[in-house]
Amino acid sequence: MPEGHTIHRLAADHRERFEGTRLRVTSPQGKFSDGAALLDGQVMESAEAHGKHLFLSFGPVGHVHIHLGLFGKLGFGDAPAPPPTDTVRLRLLNDIAYADLRGPTTCALVTAEEKQAIHDRLGPDPLRDGDDPGKAYARIARSRTTIAALLMDQKVIAGVGNVYRAEVLFRHRIDPYRLGKDVTRKQWDAMWTDLVELMREGVRNNRIDTVRPEHTPEAMGRPPRVDDHGGEVYVYRRATQACHICGGEIRTADLAARNLFWCPKCQRPKRTRKTV
Repeated sequence: MPEGHTIHRLAADHRERFEGTRLRVTSPQGKFSDGAALLDGQVMESAEAHGKHLFLSFGPVGHVHIHLGLFGKLGFGDAPAPPPTDTVRLRLLNDIAYADLRGPTTCALVTAEEKQAIHDRLGPDPLRDGDDPGKAYARIARSRTTIAALLMDQKVIAGVGNVYRAEVLFRHRIDPYRLGKDVTRKQWDAMWTDLVELMREGVRNNRIDTVRPEHTPEAMGRPPRVDDHGGEVYVYRRATQACHICGGEIRTADLAARNLFWCPKCQRPKRTRKTV
């Protein structure tokens, strides 16, 4: 599933190509025909992302709410557009470009009130200016759920997926099984700041890179990572490989229905003081 930086990149791509222009809107697949008919010939006023949710706003007509899920794809091309295939749920077209949406979990025309309800149930997003990390910490600080699970909970923090979850915990040497209530505000603020910077880089580069300059392949004299995910990372999908920092073996386990990756040596559990 795409992480938040990808959705913010898609919002920017829509603004660049379609904002302020009158669009031809169709649903070749037919599953969004009613919505497309209402939007056809309307001006797209804006596009925004919140976590893994994309919103295309058409003024009083409403907002297209898109969630790609595991299988959704959104691609762009230059006009004139080729004939669409029957797998295209939504096509947007103007004189400059087109966009085709395939296989999303959600593609729905929603009202302003329905859109706000989606925002209200999502946690703060590191890529949305003005979002308050304290809102997330208020939930984390009183939770007995692991911090690794909380980072994947979109009601706590929006946009963080499996890659950023694993990598930010490693970068801050936090045991993924530490309970939320045992994460200090200082630790959380440092992780939030790090996520803001890493995810902004993800938007700019359209890939996730999390290793610091001293741990790049060039600096360490190691071969570049080869993985469908791409990007240089510390632990994500590196199970059984050597940690770039300590040389220990990267571990993996199932947590919150996703594969967790971490280094047991670098991310040691917090010691508890014994009482006598």
